[in-house]
Amino acid sequence: MKLVAKRLDVVEPSPTLAITAKANQLKASGLDVVGFGAGEPDFDTPTHIKEAAKKAMDQGKTKYTPVSGTVSLKEAIIKKFETENGLKYEKNQIIVGTGGKQVLYNFFMATLNPGDEVIIPAPYWVSYADIVRLAEGTPVIVATDISSGFKITAEQLEKAITPKTKVFIFNSPSNPTGAAYTRSDVEALVKVLEPKDIITVSDDIYEKIIYDGLEFVNPAMISEKMKEKTFVINGVSKAYSMTGWRIGYGAGNAEIVKNMDTMQGQSTSNPSSISQAAAEAALIGDQTPVAEMLKAFDKRRKLIVGLLREIPGVECRMPEGAFYAFPYMTGVYEMPGFKKLLAEKKETSYSKLFCDVLLDKYNVAAVPGIAFGDDKAIRLSYALGEKDIEKGVARIKQMVEDLQK
Repeated sequence: MKLVAKRLDVVEPSPTLAITAKANQLKASGLDVVGFGAGEPDFDTPTHIKEAAKKAMDQGKTKYTPVSGTVSLKEAIIKKFETENGLKYEKNQIIVGTGGKQVLYNFFMATLNPGDEVIIPAPYWVSYADIVRLAEGTPVIVATDISSGFKITAEQLEKAITPKTKVFIFNSPSNPTGAAYTRSDVEALVKVLEPKDIITVSDDIYEKIIYDGLEFVNPAMISEKMKEKTFVINGVSKAYSMTGWRIGYGAGNAEIVKNMDTMQGQSTSNPSSISQAAAEAALIGDQTPVAEMLKAFDKRRKLIVGLLREIPGVECRMPEGAFYAFPYMTGVYEMPGFKKLLAEKKETSYSKLFCDVLLDKYNVAAVPGIAFGDDKAIRLSYALGEKDIEKGVARIKQMVEDLQK
């Protein structure tokens, strides 16, 4: 008798979580490990948000809430969409979940039928394809690369659409590349999507972490017709440094939301009542901490990219958003020492081999690009202090110098 369900045969454990866990284990054993793996800000949750959670507990707000979120949090989300994005929603179009990942999971479980195709531009967040497979959908991966700024073009999108296409995933700013689409980029994609019977999922989780005055735009913001066919997913984890609070939210078609509510009601039920109170304070309260964190991220962004560009064989573009650098290591992969490692280890993934050696021999945790659909690169989160960034990149440089021999 097979103990494990067959559906799990097509799913891999999250590599980002696995690498972070291994790095933490090595740190606990006393090693000086620099961790570029975790996709979470290193700042504390702002004080006024924590105070709101304490107040909620003191007021006895520790019971079940409606499955899809409290009325007051939904009102805060509706206000956020209207004031910041120019998007109007009703309460029955809003759902709150235990993190953006659960909202995305419930969306696909509520909308996909076996064989439905989902277009996913690569490099992509590690969970997109696996969640689609769990929902019995078929991921259709469309490759982008450093030459296109890691952004899918309208021509690529048009070519990928078939009669089986049900969903297109749009993520800007992007995890893992930090690429962000301009208004004209989004308008070009909308021209392709608007006439089609396709749902666009806009993953806006890094919306507030965007640099150089670039305007944030998602497909729903382009036209009312596009808004009706777009499901927007966001959350408080990245912008407000609330990863552990586990609050995400979605907005879109009321029928989809109703069925997501059913899914959630038969699995986790409501998100934490305390976390919902904290999220409400995050959305309607003082936004100064967000600006302060963004300023620090911007400084780190310039630091890490500048240092990476000094390493032989490494090509790194400046990300427009999020807190990740996604350097191409193709020049390093051609070095004699790396070719020798390939022969010894018999590893088929270049980026995995590089990251394995980097952690085991140089005490630096990074995520292999193969996890995001691009083996040419590695992902480095710069959500850590400047001294650690300098130390970690210096170790990467040392590894590359050793591979030149």
